[in-house]
Amino acid sequence: MNKLKLYISLYYPVILSFLSFLYSVSLWFSGYKLEGIFVGIWVPSILAFAICIRQRRNDFFRTIAAQNLFNAKQKRKGRKK
Repeated sequence: MNKLKLYISLYYPVILSFLSFLYSVSLWFSGYKLEGIFVGIWVPSILAFAICIRQRRNDFFRTIAAQNLFNAKQKRKGRKK
């Protein structure tokens, strides 16, 4: 169960994009061509938004790690004196 949750949490943008793509294709072939094109534009938008979110999340965690490292070095310097 945990592996499934991890898989979904990592690949939810790809899953959503694929579902959007399938919906777009189904609209296109059922005669709703403009609606299919509109929904087809969602695919790159979902992926781009997911990239932005992950980049911000990674930057946030890198900043926290750098602050923790800096604080640990400051504590070590204080002990040596």
